[in-house]
Amino acid sequence: MNRAQKLIERMPENTAALIHNASNIFYLSGYTGEGVLLVAKGLLAVITDFRYVEAAQKQCPDFAVHSIRAGAGHMKVASELLEKAGITSVLIEDNIITVRQMKDIEKTMPNVKFAPMDYRVEELRRVKDETEQRCIARACEITCEAFEYICGFIAAGRTEREVQLALDYKMLELGAQDLAFDTIVASGENGSLPHAVPGERVIRDGDMVTLDFGAKVDGYCADMTRTVCVGQPSDKMKEIYEIVLRAQETAQSAIRPGMKCSDVDKIARDIIDEAGYGECFGHSLGHGVGIDIHEEPRLASRSEDILVPGHIVTVEPGIYVPGLGGVRIENSCVVTQDGVRALCGASKELRIL
Repeated sequence: MNRAQKLIERMPENTAALIHNASNIFYLSGYTGEGVLLVAKGLLAVITDFRYVEAAQKQCPDFAVHSIRAGAGHMKVASELLEKAGITSVLIEDNIITVRQMKDIEKTMPNVKFAPMDYRVEELRRVKDETEQRCIARACEITCEAFEYICGFIAAGRTEREVQLALDYKMLELGAQDLAFDTIVASGENGSLPHAVPGERVIRDGDMVTLDFGAKVDGYCADMTRTVCVGQPSDKMKEIYEIVLRAQETAQSAIRPGMKCSDVDKIARDIIDEAGYGECFGHSLGHGVGIDIHEEPRLASRSEDILVPGHIVTVEPGIYVPGLGGVRIENSCVVTQDGVRALCGASKELRIL
């Protein structure tokens, strides 16, 4: 059963789904260009413009490809297709559509009744099939290879920006389709910023350097973080590293099907709390990874989600001390039938460069 059919089975009878979210379009059809999808029983359509027609035909042969034309934009063409199919009920991605877009849609389709999609596609995307798992595993392999390279590049005197550019280029050189997200390189005191932007700070001897990065392969993301040290770390930073490493490894090894996401978060959080750094770990333990770098489920203290085989989640505790620095260690992991498998094979032991 293809993905579009799975969505149709989760929709009311005689109802179509109008898909604007590019990630959902790719998931359902394989199409990567401009446009929208219509998905209903007996109606699978890509609506795009002339520039993308041929690409759409190649990427999603199970979908009919329709081009907009003068006087008939995307919603007009969608309206015509719905009318021809006799469909008057449409689900929309109310988390994506703007107020202005919704007004245009309602004006173009006055006889259609609209209802929210309620994340039906995102729910399907939570569990990764074997093909998706292979894509993410390959993306993680490239990410790990790039890490090995960059450990030989980082040195006192280089800037964070230089390290970022070298790391990004290496992932692409190794076969990444793209970067999964903007690479983070945070050295010294900048390590206390979980989402630091690499800048012109010069790396100095004794600096911890946090690297958060990932390759994208065939539309799917990797996510990995490692913290290394240029020269010998201070006793304080070494202590922090060991706490974060213990929290990461303990939480990761505990993952299994049927476990609440909040319980995984608690395992790591308790270790950091007991070490006296609870206030320095302010984000959730992890998140789903797939077509988007942040997906469901999330390993968070308030999450009621239950882990099942095929979930791919990050496990990324951190300690961030303003004015001193920080440490984060992260693996992307797949939940298996009886436990968990890390997709990032790079060593997590502290590397002294």
